[in-house]
Amino acid sequence: QVRLVEAGGGLVQAGGSLRLSCVASGGTFDNYRMGWFRQAPGKEREFVAGFSWNGGSTYYRDSVKGRFTIFRDNAKNRIYLQMNSLKAEDTAVYYCAVRSNSGAYYADVNYNDWGQGTQVTVSS
Repeated sequence: QVRLVEAGGGLVQAGGSLRLSCVASGGTFDNYRMGWFRQAPGKEREFVAGFSWNGGSTYYRDSVKGRFTIFRDNAKNRIYLQMNSLKAEDTAVYYCAVRSNSGAYYADVNYNDWGQGTQVTVSS
């Protein structure tokens, strides 16, 4: 069982930046294919950013391309989400997750381990 703990959320003004982190324990971190999702109040959880199954590529939802960057530090068992030029519509609870199969990277059903989430609030 993988345990994931997110951190780094908070309140920021529009145009500001935050860096989220997710530390994983249990298992071999180098083998994890991970991603970030978010869920705003009253909305479904949506894919934000993630790694390809072979780890060679990264993917982003269109609305965050050019503003968000996902990266990992295997030595620290962490992935990060650098978020720049934040907008009010980025407000959500952000979750990191581990993929369980090589299915669609953007589908949350293909992720079987989830963190508890960290709140990001962007004021306009």
